[in-house]
Amino acid sequence: MTEIPAAAADPHPERSTAGVGPWPGGRAAWPAGEQYDPELLALGDTRNVVDRYRYWRTEAIREDLDRTRHPFHVAIENWQHDMNIGSIVRSANAFAADTVHIVGRRRWNKRGAMVTDRYQHVEHRESIEALAEWAAGRGIPIIAIDNVPGCVPIETFAWPERCVMLFGQEGPGLTEEALAAAAAVVEITQYGSTRSINASAAAAVAMHSWVMQRSPLRPR
Repeated sequence: MTEIPAAAADPHPERSTAGVGPWPGGRAAWPAGEQYDPELLALGDTRNVVDRYRYWRTEAIREDLDRTRHPFHVAIENWQHDMNIGSIVRSANAFAADTVHIVGRRRWNKRGAMVTDRYQHVEHRESIEALAEWAAGRGIPIIAIDNVPGCVPIETFAWPERCVMLFGQEGPGLTEEALAAAAAVVEITQYGSTRSINASAAAAVAMHSWVMQRSPLRPR
């Protein structure tokens, strides 16, 4: 009788894609450069990174991204340990956001980030007031994303070159304090019956909208 193996644990986030095996040709054929990780060259690279960064050290990837990050920031209210926060961090990495600001609780649900927080600057702000003070000190406007009365449709909104996109949590949306701190409130236009879309989906839509208007970079 064939033994049925026990159910495997959740897959390690670094193994979410097939990746690549050890560098072909052995150690003698390894590429030169401080960006390469000897362990990855020897054992293979199964991380969820674009081909350009295969076999690179984590720190080297982050340093390279720092040279071309977009000047927009992403901020997320974290009062309920929303599981969408990790997915928003992952999207921020995909769209090369400058920094992600976690507002409220310091601890956040990283599951959806799929380890992309290793390559993305993530900072903590104790409150909306603290975020607003940080942004004002740098002359960066806060743009709230929500669907409350008086919103500007995203299709007609002119994104500032530098800004902080502020997102609320699934369900309650942004707090009154967050809306009051914003220079503008942008609405993602919807055409169906639902009142709102998933918070992480909204974040991806907003970041892509900025990129379509403002990015001078070509996709990797």
